[in-house]
Amino acid sequence: MTGVTGLVLPFFGLIFIGYAVARLKPHPADALGWMNTFVIYVALPALFFQLLAKTPIERLTEWGYIFGAVASTYIVFAIMFAGSLLISRSSIAESTIKGLAASYGNIGYMGPGLALLAFGEEAAVPVALIFCFENMVHFAVAPMMMAISGGSGQKPGRLALEVVRKIVLHPFIVATAAGVAAAAINFAPPLPVERLLAYLASAAAPCALFAMGVSLALRPLKRVPHEVGAIVFLKLILHPAICYVMLSWVGNFSESWVFSAVLLASLPTATNVFVISQQYGVWMERASASVLITTLVSVGTVTALLYAITNGLLPPDLFP
Repeated sequence: MTGVTGLVLPFFGLIFIGYAVARLKPHPADALGWMNTFVIYVALPALFFQLLAKTPIERLTEWGYIFGAVASTYIVFAIMFAGSLLISRSSIAESTIKGLAASYGNIGYMGPGLALLAFGEEAAVPVALIFCFENMVHFAVAPMMMAISGGSGQKPGRLALEVVRKIVLHPFIVATAAGVAAAAINFAPPLPVERLLAYLASAAAPCALFAMGVSLALRPLKRVPHEVGAIVFLKLILHPAICYVMLSWVGNFSESWVFSAVLLASLPTATNVFVISQQYGVWMERASASVLITTLVSVGTVTALLYAITNGLLPPDLFP
């Protein structure tokens, strides 16, 4: 347990430090912009490129693995969406945000750092693949559902172009594509460039987690959704469980790949869910509350999951 605590506490400690600093030394929300820009456009892309470029190309085309991970996310999305629509009688737009709150994990800011700490560099490829393909789907699903609900205000052609632009130009996806291309041709950057990438990559996790803590502090808890219990259960318990079953069912993957996917599925609601809710003016305060509450609860659930993994309580394959 001490080893797991040693992994998790510094990680969540960085989030808490960001939260505490933002509360004790308040600045305008815009002040966080440059740090987020550094994390999203520089540090995390450098990390993805550096690790993918060193990976044999045949390991980057595990389509069964990608299907299992992404399908588990959208099974959870569908459960929450249908429950909101049919039981709560919410609108399509609100149900979409609730579905994302229950299924869209913080795999960009939290995933790489925690998975690499827990499982080593072997986790880099599965993390990058899951991030790349899940975000492609997220970038398409959110605007499509808002268009169906009538809340996007865009024509279908313009909407499709906007979705493609977001996917093609997202810095994480660009870095992933560049890393795959480098792996395909066995390209190795010159030593000075390699060192620069290493410096940037090492800054990715601390900066991302600190920025996440600040973001949580800037969005105080105002309205707790009555669906919060369902969102916490679906996101932190059911999502990783479904991911575990799906990957055991669809293929025979290495232990580090399976557990990396399950760990990513167990992460709390992404701050991007609040950004999407703000963009469309739907369920904003409750989306913010969902991010904060799932993040707090995940301290316990992620610790428990890592304890189970590191102590051999979870076999890497349910159906050997």
